[in-house]
Amino acid sequence: MLSAKNLLKKYSNLTVVNNVSLNIDKGEIVSVTGPSGAGKSTLLHILGALDKPDSGQVLIDGVDVFGLSAKKQSAFRNQHMGFVFQFHHLLPEFSAVENVSIPLWIKGDSAATVAKRAEEMLDVVGLKNRLHNKPSELSGGEQQRVAIARALVNKPAIIFADEPTGNLDSNNATAVHELFLNLREQLNQTFVMITHNEELAKMTDRRLGMKDGKIVSEEKYR
Repeated sequence: MLSAKNLLKKYSNLTVVNNVSLNIDKGEIVSVTGPSGAGKSTLLHILGALDKPDSGQVLIDGVDVFGLSAKKQSAFRNQHMGFVFQFHHLLPEFSAVENVSIPLWIKGDSAATVAKRAEEMLDVVGLKNRLHNKPSELSGGEQQRVAIARALVNKPAIIFADEPTGNLDSNNATAVHELFLNLREQLNQTFVMITHNEELAKMTDRRLGMKDGKIVSEEKYR
């Protein structure tokens, strides 16, 4: 459902992503590991159309993402992709359910649809009793679950996660990875995730190792 071909990205004379090609299947959880500066985040941002490659192609469900106009690309990203980052980026003045509602508001759904869908997703991630709590009233693990619910709320084809457990303790980090596995079982959700945690990477279906802008290894666990 995702196919990337010959992706190249340079910053001045530094090649950050060096002729990378990869395929991701529907319902697959793929981790990307490697040292700092290997190009992992840049690759993820290109796959999610948050950054543009100097050359190469990204197809998601057969759609050439970089062949779309800027407006259509933004709409496609909103409707077909979800993003989870190391820092949850929740709006502090908004409740959990309001933070999760944001992608639906951008999409233009009705108020009734927005409220119902946001509450359903918070239930899925185990926060049905925390709908109206603001981020300051939630633990770090709960805040990241709100961010995951926000990423899921538009039923995206794929979720890109950049160090989603980087700011969590080991117990919460394991819980978030287990949540990803459960979401794959419940929703057949596809994930591409960057992590520095080797043990958590082994919980995924497949691990891609990056170094110097290239994918240099691949391990399958399932």
